[in-house]
Amino acid sequence: MSEDILFQPSTEVQNVAHVKSMKQYDEMYKESVENPEQFWGKIAEKDFFFKSPPISGKFLNYNFDVNKGKVFVEWMKGAVTNVCYNVLDRHVENGKKDKVCFYWEGNDPDDYSEITYGNLYKQVCKFANVLKSLKIMKGDHVAIYMPMIVELVVAMLACARIGAVHSIVFGGFSSDSLAERIIDGKCCLLITADGVYRGKKLINLKDIADGALKLCKEQNFNVKNTVVVRHLGPSAPLSGKKPTSPAAKRPCTSLTTNITEGCDLWYDDLMADASEECKPEWLDAEDPLFMLYTSGSTGKPKGVVHTQAGYMMYAATTFKYVFDYHDDDIYWCTADIGWITGHSYITYGPMANGATSVLFEGVPTYPGPERCWQVVQKYKVSKFYTAPTLIRTLMKYGEDPIKRFDRSSLKVLGSVGEPINPEAWLFYHKVIGDEKCSIVDTFWQTETGGHTMTPLPGCTPTKPGAATFPFFGIVPVLMDEKGKIIEGEGEGYLVFKQPWPGVMRTVYGNHPRYEQTYFTQFPGYYKTGDGAKRDKDGYMWITGRIDDMVNVSGHLLSTAEVESALVEHEKVAEAAVVSLPHKIKGESCYCFVTLIDGFDFTSELVTDLKSAVRTKIGAFAQPEVIQNAPGLPKTRSGKIMRRILRKIARNDHDFGDVSTMADSSVIEVLFANRPTTN
Repeated sequence: MSEDILFQPSTEVQNVAHVKSMKQYDEMYKESVENPEQFWGKIAEKDFFFKSPPISGKFLNYNFDVNKGKVFVEWMKGAVTNVCYNVLDRHVENGKKDKVCFYWEGNDPDDYSEITYGNLYKQVCKFANVLKSLKIMKGDHVAIYMPMIVELVVAMLACARIGAVHSIVFGGFSSDSLAERIIDGKCCLLITADGVYRGKKLINLKDIADGALKLCKEQNFNVKNTVVVRHLGPSAPLSGKKPTSPAAKRPCTSLTTNITEGCDLWYDDLMADASEECKPEWLDAEDPLFMLYTSGSTGKPKGVVHTQAGYMMYAATTFKYVFDYHDDDIYWCTADIGWITGHSYITYGPMANGATSVLFEGVPTYPGPERCWQVVQKYKVSKFYTAPTLIRTLMKYGEDPIKRFDRSSLKVLGSVGEPINPEAWLFYHKVIGDEKCSIVDTFWQTETGGHTMTPLPGCTPTKPGAATFPFFGIVPVLMDEKGKIIEGEGEGYLVFKQPWPGVMRTVYGNHPRYEQTYFTQFPGYYKTGDGAKRDKDGYMWITGRIDDMVNVSGHLLSTAEVESALVEHEKVAEAAVVSLPHKIKGESCYCFVTLIDGFDFTSELVTDLKSAVRTKIGAFAQPEVIQNAPGLPKTRSGKIMRRILRKIARNDHDFGDVSTMADSSVIEVLFANRPTTN
């Protein structure tokens, strides 16, 4: 039914929008795909600073077809710029040094501060000089494992300022996951903090970091120094101009931080005497800016590499148009900077536009389900960006925690991380937005750098749950498994026909994997790995991952990665993981484990296996269900038939063709072993 419901853009948003009509959108979109050099060239000239401008005739060069040689993408190669200069210096020089860049909101509501563009500029320059004093240079790789504090932004921008490549690892990952990313990324420095509260839970980040570095040493990879921010410890400075109340959780006298002389260095000690002046390193447009690890279908995370100018331009432009950003807006994205959403839509995109944002350390439902709306009321947030998982969680608490607070400042509500179900979309629109906000449900990936399918809030009539239409420069195509293009209404693989500035350039250290993952199945096209359908009106609907991935609360997990953690247990011979729909998380992990002969399947074993996944990957990856599977459905060639396992997980007996299954009797056993609570 949602395919037949249309919501027109908010009149309040439309009246001041950058794009006010579908006619204007169509004209801009046509230019962006038919003459991308002209379209993006005007944006580059108007909105960004280049020490040496893009070279005429070399604005775009690419090959998407593996049959025609090495796959590559180059935007503005030869042009010289610096991303840090564009997101900081440019605004300071243009009179915005006293404009608030971030309102920092701590885990506890009484812990908050703010920082202006001018003050952030000074902090970034100081830490850039600290990095130089530690012999970090252009091209070096720096791992960052931190909570959502201002020092995280300082660290990433300081790297960008001197041309070092940052690799941020989400603060919820385990020592194993952090070590794997440090080693694969060849990082020579680690930046972390002493600890962080997530709700009531105290997490000793330094201990986790130490565990990771120990694992690195065991594999003969040494990180010379660790820089540690005093965030929670007894001697931690308070975060901002305003004093925290006695109720605030900082500082924490119970947190103990182990410091190794000659290796660990306190951030504030290093910053004390550092100069506030640091000239930016001028870089080629195609020099790497950062790498960010995302789960791969092989189980080994892949380092997605984004470069300077193209990524900066795309993140900034999508932010401007998708949120219809204006200079007086207050913007809040609830994501963590450890994910691509935080890179593009907390740091680089908003700051390139000179925006004022909320930087949120806490849990959106702590200390209660009203926390989001307290923050919205406090800062008069006008543009709000979150995940369907949070919306579904808030639905459980009803309307009262929302409606007790003033949300009249809200104009645009964004959704990110997974397809949003129509029920959550309507709750977002009717209850949270009071039916006066434009909803922008955005589809994109770590690999795309920014939004690819999305409404524009001032012009696009929306359908609950639909990704609607492509952003400028994106040419979506639906294909069947054989590579035949699906015209009109239909459903298939979602691929993109030509490059856009924000597309990833390679997988770090493994370009063949980049080509194999994204360009081999459909030569000449970028494969998203997601399915989509096009309705009779031309609207696109994302149907979810086609390959072996699970999207848990917006965190993309490889099933192979979870399986690897399970089979490391001494009692497990084999494991298979599939996705299971979850009312709150969107998807969860349903695990089938085959035990080694002689071992029993017990509740204690289930607890141990869940703990193993938490330790190996992180708490967010913990399986929802672990089922005893004496045998798994396999083809005669030995391949696990995951579509059968998905049916069993859902208690669906409609299997379709099972003629290729080696032993169909395992199905009855698996159904008999399904947990009764599922």
